[in-house]
Amino acid sequence: MSHTPTPDQPSSPDLAIDLARFAARIDASRLDDTVVKAVKTNILDTLSCALAGSSAKAISEIRGLVEEWAGTPQADMFVFGGRFPAHHAAFVNGGMSHARDYDDTHDAAILHAGVTAVPAAIAAGQLRGGLSGAELVAAVAAGLEVTCRLGIATEVDIVESGFIYTSLLGYFGATAAAGRALGLDEAQMLNAFGIVYSSVAGNHQVTRDASLMKRLQPGLAAQAAVLAVQLAQRGIRGAQHVFEGADGFIRVYLHGRVDPAIVRKDLGQRFELLNLSYKPYPCCRDTHAAVDAALKLRTKTQRSPDDIESIRVGVTGPGYQMVCVPEQVRLAPRTIVEAQFSIPYTVAAAWVDGQLGMKHFSDEGLQRTDILALAKRVQPYVDDEIDRDWHRFVTPARMIVRFRDGTTVEERIDYPKGHPNNPMSDAEFAAKSADCATFTARPLASDVAVRLTETVRRLESLGDIAELVRAMT
Repeated sequence: MSHTPTPDQPSSPDLAIDLARFAARIDASRLDDTVVKAVKTNILDTLSCALAGSSAKAISEIRGLVEEWAGTPQADMFVFGGRFPAHHAAFVNGGMSHARDYDDTHDAAILHAGVTAVPAAIAAGQLRGGLSGAELVAAVAAGLEVTCRLGIATEVDIVESGFIYTSLLGYFGATAAAGRALGLDEAQMLNAFGIVYSSVAGNHQVTRDASLMKRLQPGLAAQAAVLAVQLAQRGIRGAQHVFEGADGFIRVYLHGRVDPAIVRKDLGQRFELLNLSYKPYPCCRDTHAAVDAALKLRTKTQRSPDDIESIRVGVTGPGYQMVCVPEQVRLAPRTIVEAQFSIPYTVAAAWVDGQLGMKHFSDEGLQRTDILALAKRVQPYVDDEIDRDWHRFVTPARMIVRFRDGTTVEERIDYPKGHPNNPMSDAEFAAKSADCATFTARPLASDVAVRLTETVRRLESLGDIAELVRAMT
């Protein structure tokens, strides 16, 4: 009787040991000011996105489910209030934070990090009780860093793997965040990683099919993480060779195409979370360079959409798969998710209105005949040069606009707005928070965005993160 051989169990310590040590030991008082500021920016951005996400489709359904489950009052539901079992609060809060696709992106890793780490850390911190703002900073820093490092170490792109890395890798980042917030030691943290490995998931098919599960998968990651850290705290032993074992995550999920040395290098000394980008537009990050190019050329030419014969947009191969096909869907999106993942729609909306915001990703926005008419003239293609140099990254865009009089203009954007090389200003962040606050599912104070911003600004001085949660409920 024959069988297929499996890889030998590694003799060296598993990557999970290094990550557990890092997450358990991270101390906010020893972090550089730039790292603390970056973490606070992420917390503010994630919570602002949750304000807007509270009214998004699918959130009312999972909110109702969590309220039906009820249970021990441990952690708050964002925006709506009420206290629920911590893992259930993390589920709905994570989904809410990602629902508008307005949240952070690591443009090299191609993932969102805050939507798993922040809700998991807050829920676990409230479960523990009395978690300070400084401790929250440490917990979120741990979560963001684990997710981002795993992302940049992954060599296979999303389309090829079939996974969305926001949730897939976010299970581990959320576990680091929740474990640090709950106060796990290194051994417990290792077990938590091993426990959550039994839950890891997050597919790309939800994007192709415009499923509302696209926005809920990060919530499932946060939920599983909060459950995993509680099991670890109670002494449950998880898998130990989580990443590099014979049947570890790296081989089973990503075909061995992850470089653990990249994850380990300068861990705790250099922070990859500093390379997170923030979104000025509530749609897939792979559309952003094209939107920036459209806005720049619109300002430069001052030409009406009616003057345009065609708009050609060159992107990477994975970017093309993400936001340009199927062509009939991207040219005339019928759902909000389809519009969020459409270069033709987002480029057309930006050129027609000179901006791209929440109103464009609504049932009313999808009925705009002026936008849909121009979208039909947007022609995406795979640009060989861009694909060669940027294949594994959020795609740049080369835009060529041909007008009906035969003249053409061209623009290329490599680093879209919000990237560390092209950052958003404080005023742009404030405008984004205010925009998000206008879309809450229930009326909140008119100054909720300002209060949330001020609370995060003095986060290190908070004795209890309950004050932070109250700022948005």
